[in-house]
Amino acid sequence: MATTSLWHIQGHLRDLVDYVENPEKTYPELQDLWDASRYVQRPAATADGHYVTAINCLKETALEQMILTKRQYGKTDGYIAFHGYQSFKPGEVTAQECHDIGVALAKEMWGDRFQILVTTHLDKDHLHNHYLFNSVSFRDGRKYNYSKAEMQRLRDVSDRICLEHGLSVIQNPHKAPSRPVYFDEKDGKPTRYNVYLNDVWDAIELNRSPKYVENYLRELGYLTDFTGEHWKIRLPQYKHFTRIDTLDERLTPEFIRRNCGSRAHYGNSHAEISYPPSMPQELAHIWQPYVRTTRIYRLYLRYCYELGILPKGTSYQPTSPFLREELRKLDLYDRETRFLAASGIETLEELQAEIGKTQNEINTLADERKHVTYAMRRASLERKAELQKQKTELTKHITPLREKLRLMQDIERRSEHIDQTLTRVYESEERALNPGIENKTKYHNERTYER
Repeated sequence: MATTSLWHIQGHLRDLVDYVENPEKTYPELQDLWDASRYVQRPAATADGHYVTAINCLKETALEQMILTKRQYGKTDGYIAFHGYQSFKPGEVTAQECHDIGVALAKEMWGDRFQILVTTHLDKDHLHNHYLFNSVSFRDGRKYNYSKAEMQRLRDVSDRICLEHGLSVIQNPHKAPSRPVYFDEKDGKPTRYNVYLNDVWDAIELNRSPKYVENYLRELGYLTDFTGEHWKIRLPQYKHFTRIDTLDERLTPEFIRRNCGSRAHYGNSHAEISYPPSMPQELAHIWQPYVRTTRIYRLYLRYCYELGILPKGTSYQPTSPFLREELRKLDLYDRETRFLAASGIETLEELQAEIGKTQNEINTLADERKHVTYAMRRASLERKAELQKQKTELTKHITPLREKLRLMQDIERRSEHIDQTLTRVYESEERALNPGIENKTKYHNERTYER
């Protein structure tokens, strides 16, 4: 049984050329491609390169050959490569069989037109293949047409080859969580899906009928659809509903009807939202619903109390699903709060001013480095060595500034996210206190169906 996925890597050829030729990696916009190339071929995962196969190119110079193909046909922008994987159930295949299947899949899918690297990784409990291939065909210069139909063809070809090797295939596939969510779940962090699952089980066990199960979830802030063959829920910040039976295959409508109320000793239950008991007064009023808070440092401090990061040693844990999912980002919020404290930035205006200042510093240094790069093309070998030192020194100054800029831009975006999340918590409390009122708030004002 094998699962497959495919995604694009975006960039510009002119940057790719410089990036490949520059060992100092001074082009962060191409970090994804460079990382993918190194990642899929790394010796520790591929038995020192034994399970690396190049199709229509040499594995030692694959990126350079991709560049030549792009230049030949003048296709230098947009998607510059594609990266995918084929993953097997633990213990189902040997390393050689996994690699043979991966090479066969790559040849059938892309081998007649594209330059491809196929690698088999042995460093996980499940063997898996990686694919990295050029977006431009060496044969006719046409770009790879990435579409849902191609994704389905990839699954179909993978399943057929697996069956030819006597392996199982997935009979009822459903969309897997994203890689960050998958690894967070594996590490035991709260994610959207395990937060959903815990709340659904509480709703089932604390209420005696599906009607009150649904009410309980709505009081927590969920949008629900308990109609049809598959019941669904979602938090309003997400676009798509999640089927409850994909969280746990047992949770069909019939199962929920049969198993309601196992902990409902005194009738049906209302959802309750807890709040941090030791919130400082000056932080309690820093936020108001539907108002963009400009004092972002204090907003971050308040949010740390809401999440149970502050005060140190607290045993408080949030109960709102909006906040519980945020617990997977504790390290991120802690880092950004510490940065605001260390830099003395109190307000949104101060943050934006610092963003502008840092961007100007980066632009000045980048222009200087560009002139050094141009000078290197005409310089003697001796002079070129001196210029390379200058370029290296400039890069050492640019790199931390770029990191600082990204961090501040993240804080600017996330402060708005914090405002919205706290407003959603407020809205769910309003609905719990006034279950008969129709929600017509700023952030979500929809009903999934009429009673």
